[in-house]
Amino acid sequence: MAKLWQSPILEESFALIDQEFGAHSFTPAEYAVVRRVIHSTGDFEFKQLVTFGEGAIAAAIQHLAKGGPIIVDVTMVRQGVVGLVERTFQNPLLTAVTVGDPAEPGRTRTETGLLRCLEQYPEALVVIGNAPTALMALCDRIDAGTVHPSLVIGAPVGFVAVTASKQRLAQTAVPQIRVEGRKGGSPVAAAMLNALLVLAWEQQP
Repeated sequence: MAKLWQSPILEESFALIDQEFGAHSFTPAEYAVVRRVIHSTGDFEFKQLVTFGEGAIAAAIQHLAKGGPIIVDVTMVRQGVVGLVERTFQNPLLTAVTVGDPAEPGRTRTETGLLRCLEQYPEALVVIGNAPTALMALCDRIDAGTVHPSLVIGAPVGFVAVTASKQRLAQTAVPQIRVEGRKGGSPVAAAMLNALLVLAWEQQP
């Protein structure tokens, strides 16, 4: 299948990143994900922070190409990916937290919303770019065997529970891509998913 159209500025940006990136051990597909994160952030530290679980990209490509559902934690992630989702496989795209949704007692709104989405799609591809509480709740369900995500992108940002939630994800057996440490955020999570959508689209016959 033909490559997706990319703007000349994006192409030039990628070329500049290629020149500066330096030696690495990423596969071509992994590099495509990391390069898109760096493009979205201007931060080459992600070269050291992005970690790929075994089989993560293959699992993502398979899920996306068959039109499998995607759950994102917040609207900012959704806004960053909806255009490419619509241009490629038109996967069902759910947002865990939406305006006006109440939280269950003892849970955040994002955590509550994510669990509701997982009840509908327990094997969805899950993207966490903001809420470590949602990532913790997801890991609880994975450990309990009640959900089996095709892939988890774990990229919450901040200080409270962020690193702990990523460490918790690392201990699960689910296919995953993580941003280690405190960095991450909605633009990073969206960049990762967009890169995976491009990879899946370009591998179609």
